Amino acid sequence: MAPPLTVLTYACVGVGFGTLTGLVPGLHVNNVAFLLVGVAPSIDGPAAAVGAAILAAGVVHTFLSIVPALVLGVPEAATAPGALPGHRLVLAGRGREAIRLSALGSSVALVAAVALAVPLSQVIAAGREYLFAALPFLLAAVAALLVLAEPTRRARLGGLFCLAAATALGFLTLDLPASGPLSPEGAASMLAPLFGGLFGAPVLLDALDAEGAIPPQDGTTFGLTRIETLRAALAGTGGGALVGYLPGVSAGVAAVLALGGAGGSGPAGRGADRAYVVATSGADTATAVFAVASLAVLGAPRSGVTVALTELGTGGNGGATAGGSAAATGTLGLGGLLLVIVLAAGLGTVVLVSVGDWYLRLVRRLPRQPLVLAVIGLLLALSLGFAGVLGGAVFALATLVGLLPPRLGARRVHLMGVLLGPLALG
Repeated sequence: MAPPLTVLTYACVGVGFGTLTGLVPGLHVNNVAFLLVGVAPSIDGPAAAVGAAILAAGVVHTFLSIVPALVLGVPEAATAPGALPGHRLVLAGRGREAIRLSALGSSVALVAAVALAVPLSQVIAAGREYLFAALPFLLAAVAALLVLAEPTRRARLGGLFCLAAATALGFLTLDLPASGPLSPEGAASMLAPLFGGLFGAPVLLDALDAEGAIPPQDGTTFGLTRIETLRAALAGTGGGALVGYLPGVSAGVAAVLALGGAGGSGPAGRGADRAYVVATSGADTATAVFAVASLAVLGAPRSGVTVALTELGTGGNGGATAGGSAAATGTLGLGGLLLVIVLAAGLGTVVLVSVGDWYLRLVRRLPRQPLVLAVIGLLLALSLGFAGVLGGAVFALATLVGLLPPRLGARRVHLMGVLLGPLALG
């Protein structure tokens, strides 16, 4: 067993990594997680401590990743449906409120998810054969519900077209060979250029035509009642459970379904915008908890971070033991992993509120168009770095597909068909 102080120290280092990956658009915590796995044998420390760093980074990333989405309009796939409602709040001068709503949603979802994760995983374990057999039908149902959640016939047709286009893009690109100088060995994939192109670059390109600067961000008073906030956070928790056990479903997809389709990329009431920020943040954080429980109880890694924990357990540092998920969780135990999650979440809340406010002030001082062009360039550079020249081409193609939803009056969440479609039809 690793000394508790060593585990705590490594967990705090992981908090720093998660803060970095959360604040840099297009940089995902999975890349850092696999990088840590790759260097684990040369680290003078037990595997349990390295695992704590990986897990803490993953948790804090779920807190901080909302900030670029709010300020720059560059979401991850997980938070995509909540990005534009949150961005609208920033443009209305309510960015500080949005950051605190996000922190509150993540915190409430964390408490609920820790309480539910183990018993729910045991229930899923008892019926896993039926779940896997029904998976294509469940994913098809999720895609259909996303289309039906659109408010108008035109929007539903637009959503169906975007879903089909994203599905075709997934079939075309997901299995392409990826190799880049920034990709840790065995961890290269086309996900970075796909998500950067689908959910990041199109928002930025549209922002080039926007006029004016980000207004002063003054208010921190919540525009939701306690009951409305709790309801949205618990909806996010339910979404996190869905994500934790169904491949191809993101926290954003689950939030759309849980909130009945309000908000999204189209016009929405101020209450719906706030509820989306709470729900998508809660779903993203709850997913991290359910993914760990899924690994411990089912032996099935359901996120990049838990895959990295499995790799660390089976072939990483000498302090690890053999045996798949048992190795990944055995050095800390499920209780230890949950304690690391709670510690990281507490620190993540503090970092989100303090660094988020600083991020808002910094971006307000920078010239808008050069900033937008710089972020687009960063997304392209990361695509090239993680997936090579072919990744750059995929990024460009995904950007073209990502421009479709607002022009067809549909939500961007249908672009998750890039994963849903191949999994359901393949």
